[in-house]
Order: sequence, then C-alpha cells, then structure tokens
Amino acid sequence: MDRGIIWRAAVVQALGVALVSVALGLALPHSFFEQWGFIAGPAAWIACAAVTARALALDLRLTLAGAALAGLPSAVATLAGAHWAGAALAVGVFACWCGWLAARRPSVRWT
Repeated sequence: MDRGIIWRAAVVQALGVALVSVALGLALPHSFFEQWGFIAGPAAWIACAAVTARALALDLRLTLAGAALAGLPSAVATLAGAHWAGAALAVGVFACWCGWLAARRPSVRWT
C-alpha cells in the first residue's frame, strides 16, 4: 500500500464530500434529502471519487469501483441512523483502496 496516497485520498475525498454536502445543504431544503437523499448522496460520493482519481492520477474505473464498495458500509450505517459515522468509515475504506491501487501501478523507469 502507498501510505502517501492513502492520506491524500482521504483528504481529497473528505474535503470534496464536505464541500458538496455544505453546498447542497445550503441550496436545497431538508425535504429534498428526505425524498432524494438516497440518490443525491451516492451521486455526490461518486463525483467526489472521480475528482480524487483525477487528482491522484489513479485509474478512474478502478477508483470508482472502490468508491462503490467503500460506500456499502456507509449505506449500512445510514440505515442504522449513523450517517456521518458511515461517511467517515467510507472515506477510510476508500482511501485504503486508493493506496492499494497506487501500489499496483507499474513504476516508470527511464533507462
């Protein structure tokens, strides 16, 4: 695992999710999230993961697959009433996935 990527992925993803959450929270009424949160939340998560993949030069498809897998514990936590705890867990799992992806990249050697 690439620990540097783990930390960078965690920061980029957490900041992205926080910014999108604040922007949507300010722009939309609470009733929107009661009706459409199950779509808006995962869509925002995946969009932030795409930004993270781009920022860290990771494979987009594999990064998005990891984001989807990392979102599963978050979904369980949300159903149990611990939405933000699930989001924090998902960021950690996603960051580890990104570190694993980065470690799998072939190194470029100029000889």
